[in-house]
Amino acid sequence: MTTKMIFSGFGGQGVLTLGQVVADIALAREKEVTWMPSYGAEMRGGTANCSVIISDNVIGSPIVLGDIDILCALNGPSVTKFLDKVRSGGIIFINSSIVTEPVERDDVTIIAIDASNIATATGNPRGANMTMLAGFLTQTELFTPEDIEAALLRRFKGRQELVDMNMASIKKGLESLG
Repeated sequence: MTTKMIFSGFGGQGVLTLGQVVADIALAREKEVTWMPSYGAEMRGGTANCSVIISDNVIGSPIVLGDIDILCALNGPSVTKFLDKVRSGGIIFINSSIVTEPVERDDVTIIAIDASNIATATGNPRGANMTMLAGFLTQTELFTPEDIEAALLRRFKGRQELVDMNMASIKKGLESLG
């Protein structure tokens, strides 16, 4: 099985980190993985996205042009740019704290997560990217909360407070999704 994902938002929202965490989890599960970033020249506020492909088989190309299985959009321009590239039956996770326009697709599953507000309420305003992972936990079988925590422990080695803050954001996200 192959899953093609796009993580997209403004620079500074942690979309590249989000994609790296997902890719790291897949690697730990001994899957084939690609991660390809794309971002503007701006330090913060410009567009940023990355593609992640996870597969049981060798991946021929890291480029995701269409037939996206999962879109994780942290802002409105990301929805606009990638909405039509999500395959029928795909999943779109939207940061509803920022994306206020309705998303019109009746052939995909749309999950709105109040990610920025949830992360801020947990004391980690930069944790909206991790809060978006709550949707993955409710809608996919790609990984578990334990997989996420293990990836965060690897990423933030020796900085348990960062792992705890990010896991708290994910937990609140799960609570908000019921």
